[in-house]
Amino acid sequence: MTNPKPLDQRLIEKPRDFVYNQVILTAQAFARIEASSGIVLMIAAVVALVWANSPWDESYFDLLHTELNVDLDIVHLDLTLQHWVNDGLMAIFFFLMGLEIKRELVHGELSSTRRALLPMTAALGGMVMPALIYTALNAGGEGGHGWGIPVATDIAFAVGVLSLLSRRVPFSVKIFLLALAIADDIGGILVIAIFYTADLDFVALAIAALILAVTYAFNRAGVRTINIYIVLGALVWLAVHESGIHATIGGVALGLMTPARPYYNPATFAASAEDLAKRYRTAHEADVQGVEESILAQMEDLVKGTESPLERIERALVRWVGFSIVPIFALANAGVTISGDIASDALTSPVSQGVALGLILGKPAGIFLFTFLAVKLGICDLPRGATWSQILGVGLLGGIGFTVALLITDLGFRDHPILADEAKLGVLAASAAAALLGLVFLFFASKPPHPDEAPSSATAAHH
Repeated sequence: MTNPKPLDQRLIEKPRDFVYNQVILTAQAFARIEASSGIVLMIAAVVALVWANSPWDESYFDLLHTELNVDLDIVHLDLTLQHWVNDGLMAIFFFLMGLEIKRELVHGELSSTRRALLPMTAALGGMVMPALIYTALNAGGEGGHGWGIPVATDIAFAVGVLSLLSRRVPFSVKIFLLALAIADDIGGILVIAIFYTADLDFVALAIAALILAVTYAFNRAGVRTINIYIVLGALVWLAVHESGIHATIGGVALGLMTPARPYYNPATFAASAEDLAKRYRTAHEADVQGVEESILAQMEDLVKGTESPLERIERALVRWVGFSIVPIFALANAGVTISGDIASDALTSPVSQGVALGLILGKPAGIFLFTFLAVKLGICDLPRGATWSQILGVGLLGGIGFTVALLITDLGFRDHPILADEAKLGVLAASAAAALLGLVFLFFASKPPHPDEAPSSATAAHH
């Protein structure tokens, strides 16, 4: 057996192969890990914090406050870079959220009343209790409007942390957390739309509704040209933005309208593909010019049409959102200047305390209590194989409120930067504590499965 060549020699001989094998494949493997997007998100938040508290802090805040103007004659957008991130890029994040909600409502854990009741009940408890704790500490004060900050759970972070436990936690518990977080997102979206909306422009709102109606009509008519929907989506975003409702709600609406069923019957895919393959072989052997390309185009259309637009778009977006958009959002919003005075003020601030206690105590208490009542009253069943300790651990992970909590902070305290910083410190500290507490608690509350144990084929297929 010959010894492998030294690393530097391989790099000289085949630099492209080296880069592909050592860099690209490694990056692809990292991206496939469930926790990866949460890791990138955490790194972006740490970078923002370090940058905002470094000697170059002015460059950070100057960058965020850079104005980027768009003048379309009909409408003029005068937004800072941070607002473009929060209102523009995050609309794509909320579009993906709308896709996930639609998938769960049609095919997943929210597709029937019986299956949806437990995670939706748990999510309701996980929203009510934090809001009550926050309100109890801030009622009548200038920070009272921030009650919505601790009601949201960050899906990427929570599921990513849970995935670190691998098979130690039953798969049904992971599905419960995912469904709970999605139900929680529905509630968070409603909170933003109803309670964190400025004065409404009903003309712009009517235009947005009209464009959504046109989009729906195109869907029903089977129009599949993606460029048309990109244009319609941009117009919806613009109209919703001008209406006074937060522009990300337009992304949710478009996600919910995306078809969840394929254009072609999957049951006939194999026969159709085999017929096209035979025709391609015949055309190739006959060397008939132009026919091969036509058949290949039909094959491509068959493959795309047999998968639902929702699944295809979700798969295309999920890594861009997880590894680009959400980290950029964290970079633009997690930078809080932490001086001795600010830190001490935050410790005694009812806003920081309300956010932190709402996430760390209110979330697990609400999720566990509402789940317990629903099961004991016979309304729902506990997830198969789950224990009450694991439900409490899921509740602790529900206290990771990072992304949507920071967005609501920006909406609720846009004119109160000091309160916004106090709330952000509460979100960051509580999310980190909830992640650590949930991870440690679930590790000791769960035991590794027997080596022969494996999830059912149906469960694995759903995953």
